[in-house]
Amino acid sequence: MKAIRVHEFGGPEMLRCDDLPVPEPGQGEVLVKMAAAGVNFIDIYHRIGIYQQPLPTTLGVEGAGTVAAVGPGVTEFKPGDPVAFSGPQGADAEYTLVPAAKLVPVPAALDLSLAAAVLLQGMTAHFLTHSTFPLKKGDITLIHAAAGGVGLLLVQMAKMLGATVIGTTSSEEKAQLVREAGADHVILYTQADFEAETKQFSGGRGVDVVYDSVGQTTFEKSLNVLRMRGMLVLFGQSSGKVPPIDPLILNSKGSLFLTRPTVFHYTATREELLWRSGDVFNWVAAGQLQVRVDRQLALADAAEAHRLLASRQTAGKLLLLP
Repeated sequence: MKAIRVHEFGGPEMLRCDDLPVPEPGQGEVLVKMAAAGVNFIDIYHRIGIYQQPLPTTLGVEGAGTVAAVGPGVTEFKPGDPVAFSGPQGADAEYTLVPAAKLVPVPAALDLSLAAAVLLQGMTAHFLTHSTFPLKKGDITLIHAAAGGVGLLLVQMAKMLGATVIGTTSSEEKAQLVREAGADHVILYTQADFEAETKQFSGGRGVDVVYDSVGQTTFEKSLNVLRMRGMLVLFGQSSGKVPPIDPLILNSKGSLFLTRPTVFHYTATREELLWRSGDVFNWVAAGQLQVRVDRQLALADAAEAHRLLASRQTAGKLLLLP
């Protein structure tokens, strides 16, 4: 089988399409024949070594397909079942082994490519809006990178919960996508100061929560636009790492809260995993949640997918198809 692997940490040129034997499922494992794999920033972090692991390693932490075989002890799934996963690494391949406890069923009404496109980012948007800072009617939120894969889902879920949404993005074309997702206000950060604009849109009060996946270039101003006792949810660093800060800053700006969550801590139990994935899949299948797939590329074009994602030339999800 073909698999995208990293033998040395570095740029996209380090991605290799290797020939490997199809693995056999062991105790509690399921062999999945992949239909599609989602491309995410965590794949870049794995490639360059921010999150280091033994090499060589197969990339990809999200995908969907059909069960090809099950190992001993697996009773929840059988060959032919449509399934998806987010977390176990190895999605960028024609086949991958996944612990049965990490697999989720895909509704028959949902296309497997859409399942692969929405699972990780959908569950991320779900835990951010339902658990990290549970949004409610009357809340005001600022969402950075609102035209990205997570951003568009965040906007939609925030509106489902009754919040007022301010989104930032880089171009008028992307701004239109954010408006279509339901945002109340859109700021082109390339043309205006998002701090000043956000304060104006919030009536000078500040926002209740900022969802920030950008990191270094937005961090300080994100703190500045929060209301007293507001929360900055930093869940990515597409512009680079945030420098160390003195916690006293949070006091001086209004007893603020700062958190750096990850989806894997919010899907740590089987119950949470099934809750979040079930909500996301059912919303998509029912047409309540729209998923934008920017483009689909062949598995062998993984390096190009990484370049596109890092350059912010995408609006929505990138998929690799084996």
